[in-house]
Amino acid sequence: MMDLSAFSLEGKTVLVTGANTGIGQGIALSIGRAGGLVIGVGRSSLDETAGLMAGIGAEFVPVSADLSSGAPEMFELAWDAHGPIDGLVNNAGIIKRVDAVDFTEADWDDVMDVNLKAMFFLCQAFGRKVLDAGRTGKIVNIASMLSFQGGIRVASYTASKHGVLGVTRLLANEWAARGINANAIAPGYIESNNTTALRTDAERSAGILARIPAGRWGEPSDIGDAAVFLLSRAAGYMHGAVVPVDGGWLAR
Repeated sequence: MMDLSAFSLEGKTVLVTGANTGIGQGIALSIGRAGGLVIGVGRSSLDETAGLMAGIGAEFVPVSADLSSGAPEMFELAWDAHGPIDGLVNNAGIIKRVDAVDFTEADWDDVMDVNLKAMFFLCQAFGRKVLDAGRTGKIVNIASMLSFQGGIRVASYTASKHGVLGVTRLLANEWAARGINANAIAPGYIESNNTTALRTDAERSAGILARIPAGRWGEPSDIGDAAVFLLSRAAGYMHGAVVPVDGGWLAR
């Protein structure tokens, strides 16, 4: 029997948060095309993603959950019901756009609870299960251009995405020698719910596109295909890396 491609996810199970739309949906579809089974987590309906996955003949298990609380318990249940889980993609995220002088504590906590707190404790739950079972595993955290830059009117989002990158590196330091790869993807400006406000603002959209060497907004599949690479055997010696998928934004 011929060995599978180093980029194949055949026989692998990957849990993807925020899989109901946008980047998360794109990641789920890319994993499905690579042969993986996706456990898709979302706080709103996952029917659209399920239909798209069925359309490409991919296996998909929907899990309804609000990650602002109870994320580790959700992971435990998913592992027990559908595991063992080989990969974790922490994609779920929210954003609040408010001037710094008007930013409220709720604006801060709501974003940090999902983007950073849930991300860390899902990684912890995954790590515990993988290490206890003597298995190997791969974590892909979704960072941002705002892991490197300050942004405008998104204080908690910027803080959370700087944190995502730091936690990814920390986990790599602790787990690289124990069989778990922790890496991150930093999406550029992608067509998703989080960028709707920017894309519908003609002036902001034009300014953003003028700076992107590729001359276009990214698509969810651009991030999905990068995630497949980091989840695959091909990225076996990558630990604590962040891969910008940004159309050249950071090179400008």
